[in-house]
Amino acid sequence: MKVGIDMGMGAGNAPTMVDLEELLATRLLVQGNSGSGKSHLLRRLLEQSAPWVQQCVIDPEGDFVTLSDKFGHVVVDAARPEAELTRIAGRIRQHRVSVVLNLEGLDVDQQMRAAAAFLGGMFDAERDHWYPVLVVVDEAQLFAPAAAGEVSDEARKLSLGAMTNLMCRGRKRGLAGVIATQRLAKLAKNVAAEASNFLMGRTFLDIDMARAADLLGMDRRQAEQFRDLARGKFVALGPAVSRRPLAISIGPVETSARSVSPKLMPLPETAPEDAAELIFKMDPIELRQPVRRPPPPPPPTPTAEILAQLVRSRPDPSAAEPASLFPEIDEAERDAALASVMRQIIEDPDASFRTVAVLYQDFLVRCRIHRVPGAALDLATFKRRLAIARAGVADDLAAGDAWQQALTMSSTLTDDIQGVFLVVAQAAVSGAPCPSDAALARAYGTHSLSRARRMLTYFEERGLLVVRTDFHGQRVVVFPELDVETAPGDPNAPEDLDGRDAAE
Repeated sequence: MKVGIDMGMGAGNAPTMVDLEELLATRLLVQGNSGSGKSHLLRRLLEQSAPWVQQCVIDPEGDFVTLSDKFGHVVVDAARPEAELTRIAGRIRQHRVSVVLNLEGLDVDQQMRAAAAFLGGMFDAERDHWYPVLVVVDEAQLFAPAAAGEVSDEARKLSLGAMTNLMCRGRKRGLAGVIATQRLAKLAKNVAAEASNFLMGRTFLDIDMARAADLLGMDRRQAEQFRDLARGKFVALGPAVSRRPLAISIGPVETSARSVSPKLMPLPETAPEDAAELIFKMDPIELRQPVRRPPPPPPPTPTAEILAQLVRSRPDPSAAEPASLFPEIDEAERDAALASVMRQIIEDPDASFRTVAVLYQDFLVRCRIHRVPGAALDLATFKRRLAIARAGVADDLAAGDAWQQALTMSSTLTDDIQGVFLVVAQAAVSGAPCPSDAALARAYGTHSLSRARRMLTYFEERGLLVVRTDFHGQRVVVFPELDVETAPGDPNAPEDLDGRDAAE
């Protein structure tokens, strides 16, 4: 079932729709300085999607508790033990009730611990309760900071781990993260990188504009437009919204926050001498009145009452099960798509002399273009797949014991030289001529032939292979553990434009 969420007006005053099903699968990152309309955007998203999907709001300022009046969200006061918050979170997933975790009144350290306990309870729910949930985290830089701050290391690790689980591993458990931040530079990169949809609002600092432009695929000159965005104006990109950067004006909301921006008011017309008398003159009545202190905050709602609300809100079990909004991932299809993207990179003649970081960014962009499902590969996994892909082993040989053992041997080497080892191993397993120095240099990403020869010497010193020269001056590499060897090959053979030895 496809559900479109109206977020406001786009180009030509046309309604801008967000595909809710796609949003649940690909997550969302919202960025904007204070006063850019970030909370207004989140409220619009929550109000429009409330009838279709369960929601959980991590609210550090208590701004979203008003959703309970119109949409029935249960407000959970976070001023309670962490174990109790974890149990409540599990029951929330069980009974599919939308909630607002109100963290107002707690210091930053307590907020991080409470949010970690609550998100951990939702993440660890039983498999039978993995229904789709839209998890909105406002001020995400507080819960996933990029660097250590004034909070304790333990609270930071707990909170950052919970946010990482939400964004990196939560999808399979039905948790779709929507994170909002004032400063991209203060948000942990491994958390922000998992979002595939972006809504970027007004931003002034160069470092934040640069990161926003990088996420949207813009250059530095285009990034300047973020300074000129008005309140409530955002630039959107992602599979759930638009394939190209799209300017959006967020529409109106039905509820309002308890706190509003201050408004200018004229000062009272009081003469200076009168103002001094008002301030310094002691009123006799004040002497008789005790000093008034703010009343203590009300006690948190008892756990029994929270659980009773959850049980009352439990859907009728006799009702038909609604169609799942959460798409399943076909692992075979995903692996095939990843392999196709990797082949495109390998076939680029300039790819061999690009850094791994540049290739990794190109890989992530291509995965988005081809809509590869699931979480993106991390850098270590990408390096490993890149090395295997560069070896170019045939499918029939890839399943053989010799090649599998060669892969095991390569895992003992560092990431930067695994590709060179696998290129030589592939030639030995397939009985092809030994690669030339030029081919090995290309696999290593260098133009230095002497450096490529030193790689073979290093492998030989580690006992992985043996290099010998036949009577015709041709080089042969033997793998004793695999019981295979390459055919004789000219080490000085030049390399053609396709990246293969000319002798072949």
